[in-house]
Amino acid sequence: MATSSEPSWDFYRTFLAVLRHGSLSAAARELGLTQPTIGRHIDALEETVGTELFTRSQQGLLPTDAALALKPYAETLASTTAALLRVASEARDRVSGTVRVSASEVIGVEVLPPILAELQAIHPDLIVELSASDAVEDLLQREADIAVRMVAPTQDALLARHVGIISLGLFAHRNYLERYGGPKNIAELRHHKLIGFDRQTAYIRTMLKRYPLLDGISFAFKSDHSIALHNALHAGVGISFYQVPLAKRDGNLVRLLPEIELSLDTWVAMHENLKTSPRCRVTFDALVAGLLDYIRS
Repeated sequence: MATSSEPSWDFYRTFLAVLRHGSLSAAARELGLTQPTIGRHIDALEETVGTELFTRSQQGLLPTDAALALKPYAETLASTTAALLRVASEARDRVSGTVRVSASEVIGVEVLPPILAELQAIHPDLIVELSASDAVEDLLQREADIAVRMVAPTQDALLARHVGIISLGLFAHRNYLERYGGPKNIAELRHHKLIGFDRQTAYIRTMLKRYPLLDGISFAFKSDHSIALHNALHAGVGISFYQVPLAKRDGNLVRLLPEIELSLDTWVAMHENLKTSPRCRVTFDALVAGLLDYIRS
């Protein structure tokens, strides 16, 4: 039977670590605790909720149905706690504390670092957490403070600024073109080594609607990681879509078939309750200004 005492947040943090790793020892290493302490946390949480959360197997600790049911609530607690600490870290009269920024893998890795470096040079007490992932983090749940999005935000409680359109074109490295030459038209693309995602994305569906001749085309190199695809392009593996402003930074990338172009609608958004926060306000403005410069470059 469940006890009436409310479990410590530490128990839920331990619970999430065991879920991620499937073992007490790995969770202990992540959290900097001892394995017996991890075990006591799980035992105490199981006693509180009144049911078993993990079963032992040759593959490690497997979550029960009860554990899987608790998981989204524990993740919400983790996000809320992280947001609380970020707000608590902010000084009232100066730009300081932690701001968490969410962006796609490519934007986060290739575009934002110099923008954020300049921001932190102006505000040295500002700490930036950058989440570079194609997974969308929920601003209303405070999984991030500010997000760079490639679709228009639809939630009413968000303050959003439309930055503009990032153009994508087809590019190949000079090494590839020296080996194989370049296509003269869309039909000839079928005879070249193409780089693309190993699953159909929204970008690919848009491309096929605009250029139906590409339907059924096959890729010689596939990955579900944007940076791996970009590195393959730079290595001369094949032809790929690439952000035009990024390509301008590398003289070895050559644009092919300029009549083929896709676009990324770019926005910066944050929860409207953060608009009076100095750390979030200056970061929001810096991202807008920096991305505008990037698009115009």
